[in-house]
Amino acid sequence: MARALVIGGTLLIGRTLVDQLLARGDEVVIMHRGHGTPFGTRVREIQCDRNDVSAVASSLSHEQFDVVYDNVYDWQRGTSAEQVCAAAIACAKGLRRYVFTSSVAVFAPGGPYNEDSALVPLDFPNAYGAQKADSERALFALGRAQGLPVTTIRPAFIFGPHNAFDREAFFWDRIVAGRPVIIPGDGLSTMQWISSRDVARAAIASTEHDVAIGRGYNVANVPAITQLDFVRLLARVAGKDVTLVHVPRETIAALGGGIMEPPLYFGAFLDIPPITVRNDRLRTDLELELTPLEDGLQETFRWYASQQRPTPDFSWDDTAIAAVG
Repeated sequence: MARALVIGGTLLIGRTLVDQLLARGDEVVIMHRGHGTPFGTRVREIQCDRNDVSAVASSLSHEQFDVVYDNVYDWQRGTSAEQVCAAAIACAKGLRRYVFTSSVAVFAPGGPYNEDSALVPLDFPNAYGAQKADSERALFALGRAQGLPVTTIRPAFIFGPHNAFDREAFFWDRIVAGRPVIIPGDGLSTMQWISSRDVARAAIASTEHDVAIGRGYNVANVPAITQLDFVRLLARVAGKDVTLVHVPRETIAALGGGIMEPPLYFGAFLDIPPITVRNDRLRTDLELELTPLEDGLQETFRWYASQQRPTPDFSWDDTAIAAVG
């Protein structure tokens, strides 16, 4: 049994991770800004803003952990390498592994990249990818200088129950309602996906293999899937037919369609230049086989179908569809 700190343990990745850690019999402490967790008395809470370097040092000064899982990124303010390293340094005493959840966004559009490919610089236009890449570099430098046992994992687009981003649910809302789905352009841009359950499995597996110290791991289903085929797969999982309407990106932009804020036209952040990665190191180092994409989506759809979701506003969809006749 390990004593584990999960930085951010109540949303998509963290919630799934805590479930798996508790099932293993680990003692779990969650550090987050909120109050209360889905786990009741099975976990202990530390209320702290991980972006507050001095508060993190103070909150963790009398704690000791075997493993730390760092899952948090502040989408409003960003999370810098300095803020990430502050938590790692505060937990360093007696630590067996510091697992940092990064992203495939540490790579520039293109690929397929392996784990040793170059990461984007700090001045890269995508601030999220730039800060994740800079945090990885800083953590690995700490490892070399101070012996901090760091591993990073780099998920692709994550899906699963309790997803706070409007991704797979965005499409199922339309498919289940018999609504058409907008496809940007020709729909041949590719994406890679990974279930939150497999992200958690990879994080835990990285703590059980010493070869993972000082290494990063791409965590993504292979091969990549086109936007067209992804929507068709979601319809098949839901047991529904779907009508696809191709709308030029120029038209979408003119009508104000967004990739992170409403009006979303293709889920949250899903219509960006593709980044593709290889995942061979998961098998060779961690002996991990990923859940097939369709199987993971079947599990997620069962959760989706059990929820009471508000009726979405489809008026923008109608405007965009009308614009192409």
